Amino acid sequence: MTNYATPQSSSDRGTPLAKTPPMGWNSWDSYGTTVNEEQVKTNARWMADHLKSSGWEYVVVDMEWFVLDPSPSGNSAKAQFSLDEHGRYTPPVNRFPSAAQGAGFKPLAEYIHSLGLKFGIHILRGIPKLAVDKNLPIEGSPFRAGDAANTNETCPWNPDNYGTNATQPAAQAYYDSIARLYAGWDVDLIKADCISSRPYKSDDIRMLSSALRKTGRAIVLSLSPGAAPLDKVPEMREYAQMWRISDDVWDLWHSTVDYPQGLGDQFPRIAQWAQYSQPGHWPDADMLPIGYLGPAPGWGKPRWTRLTHDEQRTLLTLWSIFRSPLMIGGNLPSSDAWTTSLLNNADVLAIDQHATSARAVLTTDK
Repeated sequence: MTNYATPQSSSDRGTPLAKTPPMGWNSWDSYGTTVNEEQVKTNARWMADHLKSSGWEYVVVDMEWFVLDPSPSGNSAKAQFSLDEHGRYTPPVNRFPSAAQGAGFKPLAEYIHSLGLKFGIHILRGIPKLAVDKNLPIEGSPFRAGDAANTNETCPWNPDNYGTNATQPAAQAYYDSIARLYAGWDVDLIKADCISSRPYKSDDIRMLSSALRKTGRAIVLSLSPGAAPLDKVPEMREYAQMWRISDDVWDLWHSTVDYPQGLGDQFPRIAQWAQYSQPGHWPDADMLPIGYLGPAPGWGKPRWTRLTHDEQRTLLTLWSIFRSPLMIGGNLPSSDAWTTSLLNNADVLAIDQHATSARAVLTTDK
């Protein structure tokens, strides 16, 4: 017998952000780091027309949206970056034309909001190496980028940023400055990466969360990658609304390596994490790699998902029993009738959003 019971709890801050698990679309599984403005708008329009009535609402631009010359998997040491005069990443106009004249993501966010949807972006912890190399001034403070950086530390799998030196007030000042920028763009969700596993970065989580709260804007904070450490649940509940329970999940059943993970690998993890779900704070089983994964997926070649129809039903059912956040990875305008029907399954989505004692009655380990 495996129990996936969900405890009932409430935030100590009144009505919490993310009172129910966030539902939306993320660009990573279909576009890797290459997504552009028109592709984001096209997916957003399709969501508004075909999924919004079922509760899907977030449109999230994933990793390295600030790179002028992206490749699907990203993490290139030769990438060229778009920064403002205060060392903060900005969307390059060759990919996001509406960002011209310093507008940033605000015009795109306004477009997403006009569809009745919400807008999110991916960020990496730390401070851009380019900002440190130029020692640019940190907006709203007497500090410069070099004051905030720990140049001896970077993300193990991405070379874009230096780590922060949390012993220096400049580090908090930098996080405050980017939070003000994102709030000014009307961002609704931040997916912060390289922050909750390998290694878990308590100081960066605290500083980023504090910075977002200071803006006065309701911005959901999602922590990646996984697996986040179980003993940090109290801290993550204090500072964030979502955190990943595993490395990236792609369209396979079992994996023999840490990256990627498969659907079948999530069963024991979900059983382990289910007791920690509560309104405003959601362990995240990762994205839904269903539909068409292309033209430039973050892993592998462009393809229709390799999960069978039964496996895709299992995926959405398991995530919903767990009450995980639901972020679609497929290219939405390419969705066929079967995929569209699955994503509009009102009974299953109601379990994800509103269940009070969702659990597995019986499982057989194979």
